[in-house]
Amino acid sequence: MRQDKWTVDSYWELFVDGAVVQNLGGGAQLRLHHPVPQEVVLECDRPWEGNTSGYFSVLQDGKTFRIYYRGSDYDAREKRQTHPEVTCVAESSDGVHWERPNVGLFEFRGSKRNNIIWIGSESHNFAPFVDENADAPRTQRFKAMASVHVPGSEWGALGALVSRDGIRWRRLREEPLIREGHFDSQNLAFWDRVRERYLAYFRVFHEGYRSVLVSESADFLQWSQPSLINWGDAPREHLYTNAIRPYFRNPRILLGFPMRFVPDRAKVPEDPYPAVCDSVLIVSRDGLHFHRWLEAFQRPGLQRERWVNRNNMPAWGLLVTRSALPGCPDEISFYSVEGYYLPDRTVRVRRFTLRMDGFVSVNAPYSGGEVLTKPLVLQGERLQINYATSAAGSVKVEITDPQGNPIKGFTADECLELYGDEVEADVRWKNTDVRNLRGKQVRLRFLLRDADLYAFRCV
Repeated sequence: MRQDKWTVDSYWELFVDGAVVQNLGGGAQLRLHHPVPQEVVLECDRPWEGNTSGYFSVLQDGKTFRIYYRGSDYDAREKRQTHPEVTCVAESSDGVHWERPNVGLFEFRGSKRNNIIWIGSESHNFAPFVDENADAPRTQRFKAMASVHVPGSEWGALGALVSRDGIRWRRLREEPLIREGHFDSQNLAFWDRVRERYLAYFRVFHEGYRSVLVSESADFLQWSQPSLINWGDAPREHLYTNAIRPYFRNPRILLGFPMRFVPDRAKVPEDPYPAVCDSVLIVSRDGLHFHRWLEAFQRPGLQRERWVNRNNMPAWGLLVTRSALPGCPDEISFYSVEGYYLPDRTVRVRRFTLRMDGFVSVNAPYSGGEVLTKPLVLQGERLQINYATSAAGSVKVEITDPQGNPIKGFTADECLELYGDEVEADVRWKNTDVRNLRGKQVRLRFLLRDADLYAFRCV
C-alpha cells in the first residue's frame, strides 16, 4: 500500500517490508533474519494426541501463556484416524515449561482426567484469540474460529465459539458465520484495534493454489464479502496456513508466517504423503495488500523429520519471553511443529527465538552503507533505535528536510556515534534534540558500518 507520509511515534517502525525506505546506499541491504531453534516444549504423546496433532495457537492471558491445539493421530498404513479429534490446552508461566491442566470437562476412553476443552467438528482447526474489543461482552472475552460441517458442502463453513475464561467454551450460534472458502486449514480471526474491526483470514483454493481470503466485521456476526489477498508481483505458491496477527510492538503492521507447501518434492522415503514445507514472512499495512518474502523465514534445517510433509508449521502467535542469557532483554518466542505424520512417532512443538523486532534489518558491511527514509513526522521527544554493531562498527543518524538537505544541529557530524547491541537506544546530537522538530516533516538518514538496524521510534 502506498504511503507518502509516515507518523513516527511510540510504536516501533520496522523494515519488514521496506515500505518506509526511500533509498539504500553503499553496501546497505534489507536482510531477512531467522529464528534460532531452542528446546522442545511440548510432546503430543497422550492417548488423545498423536502424530497429527496440529494447528497450534499461542496467546497470553494475564500472566499465563496458553497453547491450544488439535489432539489427533493417524495410522498411515491403514489410512485412518485412530481416535476422534479433540481440542486441547497447555499452560505456562514462562513460555518454556508447559503443563497440561486437568480440566475435567470431556471424557476420553472412560476418564475426564485430561486437558481436552472441546470435542466436535470444530476440533479439527479450533483457532482462539483474546478479544481486545472494549465493547465485547465479558462472557465472550475469548473467541475462536473453527470449521463446521454443512450438509451437502465439501468444504463446510466457518463457525465461532466463545468463552469467558478460555477453558469452558460454547458455540456463539449454531449457524455458520462465513460460508465462502475452503476451510481445511488454520482459519483465524482477531480484533484489529487500529482499524477498529474484526478481521478473519482463511483458506481458499485459487487457480489451483492454496491462498488466503480476508473478511471483516464490526460485531463478529455479520461479515463482509471475502476478498482475495493481493500478493503483488510475488509468484504463486501454496500457502497452507497464514498465521496473521498485528505485531505487538506496532499494531499498524500485520505480520504473518504461512507454512509454504511444496507438493512436487519428496525428501524422506517413509513420508506417507510426499511434500516438503517451510515458513515465510508476510507483511501488510492495510490488511489486504501483502509483501511476501520469497526466502524462507524458517528453513526445515538439519532435522530429518522436518523434511516430511506438513512439518515446520508455525503456531499462530508470538510470545515475549525472558532471554536465557543473564542481563539480556526479553526476546520473541516462535513455536513450530516437527514429527508430523511419521509412523510410530508423536508431534513435538519446538520453541525458536528471535531478538525483539528482529525479523528484518537494514544491514551494512564494514565498508559502510546508509538508508534514507521517506518523509515522516516525528511525534515525540526522543528518537530511539534497535540496532547491533560489531566492536568496530557504528551507527549515526542524520535528520534532513523533505528534500534530503541536512538540518543544522542534526547532521551526521553532530550525531554522537552509537555502537554496541541495544534494543532501545537513544540517539543524541551534540547541541539539540528532536523536540525541536516535533510535528515537522523530515527524513532520517541512518549511516551504518558493520551494523544492523532493526527498528526506530520517537517517544
